[in-house]
Formats: sequence, structure tokens, C-alpha cells
Amino acid sequence: MGKIITFGEIMLRLAPPHTTRFVQATTFNAVYGGGEANVAVSLANYGKDAAFVTKLPKHDIGQAAVNALRQYGVDTQHIVRGGDRVGIYFLERGASQRPSKVIYDRANAAIAEANLGEFDWDTIFNGCDWFHFTGITPAISENGAALALEACKKAKEKGITISCDLNYRKNLWTTDEANKVMSEIAPLIDVCIANEEDADKVFGIKASGSNVDHGELEHDAYKEVAAKLKERFGFTHVAITLRESHSADNNDWAAMFYDGKDYYFSKKYPIHIVDRVGGGDSFAGGLIYAMHEGYGPQEAIEFAVAASCLKHSIEGDFNHVSVAEVRALMGGDGSGRVQR
Repeated sequence: MGKIITFGEIMLRLAPPHTTRFVQATTFNAVYGGGEANVAVSLANYGKDAAFVTKLPKHDIGQAAVNALRQYGVDTQHIVRGGDRVGIYFLERGASQRPSKVIYDRANAAIAEANLGEFDWDTIFNGCDWFHFTGITPAISENGAALALEACKKAKEKGITISCDLNYRKNLWTTDEANKVMSEIAPLIDVCIANEEDADKVFGIKASGSNVDHGELEHDAYKEVAAKLKERFGFTHVAITLRESHSADNNDWAAMFYDGKDYYFSKKYPIHIVDRVGGGDSFAGGLIYAMHEGYGPQEAIEFAVAASCLKHSIEGDFNHVSVAEVRALMGGDGSGRVQR
């Protein structure tokens, strides 16, 4: 099987310990992460030949970000070096009825200022059969949008499967901006991944009978959402994660998968959250792995949801789990008993 390429921004994540608030913090835990980088780490952990492409400064913080990927076996050879900044995001983890909070400090990051022509996509895509990016990459700047479109056009020319997690971020762009940019890119995408809000915020396609702010999801309504997405843009597959948020600590987690013919719903997991950030990326990584391995649609969505369920128990952006651990949970081993 070919290499899987992911493209986007990796950031330095600074978070007060545990559930300490920003205004209380005297120290910050530092790790690296970002949508597409998180997916690459998941795939490398599953034994896939995965590469992450971005632009990072030549200084020590840029190198630390590269090293964070290399230690998990992610191919970093196509990362362009230059620019002045590594983007930063601050994370305050919520608890009980207090939600988590993210503050971005990513303006003028190296990847946001990267230009067309800096990435040799012919070389990058050599031996590649899957390309993944998220809606965050075109949201970070006009340059990011142009680069995402350039990469998708080149991947499409080469017959490479393209997947995208819509990942709408209201702190990065407006719904009108997202609709304009993503409507141009979307016809190039094969596998669309979204959550309960993305289809509405980006494309104006809403699931009737759902209220994400109150943790209410009408699962059957998402069949209509998936069908409309496929009809409008020609996606071959649509995956929609279904999160029922009861509090910052406790969610129910499931997903739906549409292959253009039938709809497949996963089992639902009640999860007690250690760290929610990266949960969607771990779902994407699990789905890409399963589809790349030739799993059937039901098995693929079960693998993706189980992988993401486990990620919610792990601190940091990366999902440090193996295929065996995911398959054990799929098989019903969710008791949490000590493994001896």
C-alpha cells in the first residue's frame, strides 16, 4: 500500500496543569499538536507509512515540533523550513459544567505565510495513495487556502484518494468565508468527515431535531445530511461523528458512515473525558486506517469510533494507542481492568 500524506499546521500547545484556569496558572504543560499532525501520528502508530507536510521555522522551537513527530515514526522529510513563528494555542480544560476554552496565538505562523510553489507536490505525492487535510488549513490564511486547493488539485490529477475533516473553527473565519473557500475545494474531496455542526456552519446543511448545545442528537436526521453532502459535492463517503455532550467530563460518542448506498451507525460509548482535544483527529486517523486496510463500512466506522473513544482518555493531542488496543475495545473489552 502507498504512503499517506497529511498537510496542515502543527502548533505548540500550552495548558495549565489538570483543570486549572488560565487566571490561576503559574506553569503551562507544553506539547505539540494540530489536526493533520495528529492524524499522521495515529496512522504511524498503526504501522502506516505516514508523512506530515507543513512549514516550520529553522529555530529550536520549529525543530522541537519536527522531533515531536519523528519520535512516533512520522515522515518529516517534506517539511519546508523557514518563516519566523510556530503557532501557539492555549488550552484551559473544562470540568463538570464549565467548558474547555482555547485561545489561539497563531497569526503569522510559518505555514500561514507559506506561498504557492514552496511545496513540490509531485515529489511529495510520489508513492502516495491517500491525502488528508482539514478545514483548519484553509482557514488560517488566504495562503493556507490557496495551498490546500493546490495540493488537492495535484492529488486529484494523480488519482490519490482525498479526505477532509471539515473542522469548522469560528475563531479562524466566518461561516460565509468557510462556505466560499470550502465550496471550491469540496468537489475534489472523496471522503468527507464532519461533526454535528460542521455541515451546518460550512455548507448550511443542518440536521433537523438536533441541538448540539443541549446534547440532543436525532441520529436519523444525519442520514439526510450525509445524502445532501454527497449530492452537492459528489463525495464517495461521508462520516459524521455524533457527540452528545452532557458535561465537560462526560459525553456519549458514536458516528455514522455513508458509502453512497447504505448508512452504518457505530455503537455508542459513554466516555469520561481526560482530554477531548484531538478526539476528532483520532476518529479521522482511525477511519483512514480502516479504509486503507480495506475494512468493510461497518467495521471501519466501529474502528474509528473505538480509536477516538480511547483518545479521550489520553492527555495531549496525539492518540497513543495500537491497532490491538482499538480492536480489543471494538470486541467489547471496555472494562478498564488492569492488564497483567
